[in-house]
Amino acid sequence: MDPTLLVVIGAIVLILVIFALSGLRVVQQYERGVIFILGRLTGAQGPGVFWVPPIITRMIKVDLRIVTMTVPPQEVITRDNVTIKVAAVVYFYVVDPKAAVVNVVNYMQATSQIGQTTLRNVLGQSELDELLAQRTKINRDLQTIIDEHTERWGVKVTAVEIKDIELPASMQRAMAKQAEAEREKRAKVIHAEGELQASAQLAQAANVISSQPAALQLRYLQTLTEIAVEKNSTIIFPLPLDLVEPILSTLRHASAAAENGDGSHNTIPPYVPPMQQPQRL
Repeated sequence: MDPTLLVVIGAIVLILVIFALSGLRVVQQYERGVIFILGRLTGAQGPGVFWVPPIITRMIKVDLRIVTMTVPPQEVITRDNVTIKVAAVVYFYVVDPKAAVVNVVNYMQATSQIGQTTLRNVLGQSELDELLAQRTKINRDLQTIIDEHTERWGVKVTAVEIKDIELPASMQRAMAKQAEAEREKRAKVIHAEGELQASAQLAQAANVISSQPAALQLRYLQTLTEIAVEKNSTIIFPLPLDLVEPILSTLRHASAAAENGDGSHNTIPPYVPPMQQPQRL
């Protein structure tokens, strides 16, 4: 056989092999390959290895994994005219690879832009206190609105989280003063409630002591004992008349009985309590 013919046959076989191998496509488990043959969409293939007609076929790989996209800080004016900067994070993934390729030029960029505009619109309709206190509700509203826009692109938004809120320095100082005033108010209320409860207990104790005079004397002596324990000092206090009067009455009756027995008609003048003299402990 002519060597030239063998070379030609070998070259043709090699070209056919290269042509056949060039049609092989490998798609990972987390990807899908959207195939266009002569510009016509034929579907999404994968995962695995498959063959497509070379030269006339174009394949675009679409990642199906969840994408974490950071929305750049947006300057927002809230409904109560406070200028803030807010950054957020959007979590989404592709559910329809064909729509993600055919219906939008770049679904990543489109999702980022719709996230920025929606963030400004929603936060602009909220007050600062609502934004700080009801962040979960605002995140849910953002997720619902963004998902409505990206649905026709084959993109599913799973969550939107406000990442950071940057407040002006003047607003931070005002909020710090407000928080301090709120804490002072709570402290005063708690102190007033404590005084009210203490006064109620003192009134109840006074009622008990007033009904039992001996309790007052015992409390008086207990207080003197506590004072004497703390410091070595001399304490001068008046002797209660209630303790002396029974003794004086007994002595008066005994003296009257003795004089009557001796035949004396002297009468003992009625007892006039003297001024309470201070006693020294």
